[in-house]
Amino acid sequence: MTAKFLGEPAKVVTGSCDRTLKIWDLRCRACVETKFAGSTCYDLVTSDSVGSTIISGHYDNKIRFWDARSGSSANDIALNGKVTSLDLSRDAKYLLSCVRDDSLKLLDLRMNQIVTSFSADGFKVPCDWSRATFSPDGQHVTVGSADGSVYIWSVATSKVETILKEHSRSAVTAVSWMPYGTAIASVDRAKKIIVWGDV
Repeated sequence: MTAKFLGEPAKVVTGSCDRTLKIWDLRCRACVETKFAGSTCYDLVTSDSVGSTIISGHYDNKIRFWDARSGSSANDIALNGKVTSLDLSRDAKYLLSCVRDDSLKLLDLRMNQIVTSFSADGFKVPCDWSRATFSPDGQHVTVGSADGSVYIWSVATSKVETILKEHSRSAVTAVSWMPYGTAIASVDRAKKIIVWGDV
């Protein structure tokens, strides 16, 4: 379901439908550690440049925190729906989660608490693998909706600032910001990709 580099080019962590997280050593092309999560993992991130903490989002409505060095699960946070995606802010202080209760949740990782919830009339998370993301400057969050729209919220006000509509009502399953700009790419279930400039 998901894979990320774990602090160094030779290690990758994956999350799967078999309810495990696995750490792979690319030099020997083998799994070197398996963590039993107890639930399908839809997405994961690592909390710092050395990959000391793995954060995973799950089918059972939980975000789990793992100590990559000890292999243990440190703690978890329960939400009100399946966690379809996770995205880490550039300063690694905030975690954005997309939840099947038709909301995005912003967690402050310094306190491990939800500090903001983003929702809107008409917005509906389209699938279990729907991807939400921060803007490069961390001032906005965006995600696709089941009605074919792309929603953009202000982090400061938690209000919708823009709704982009060009996907002909086909559910938008993933979005991505240009790393150093204001353009957004979005893709829908009808296999259509749109690049939005200067949003």
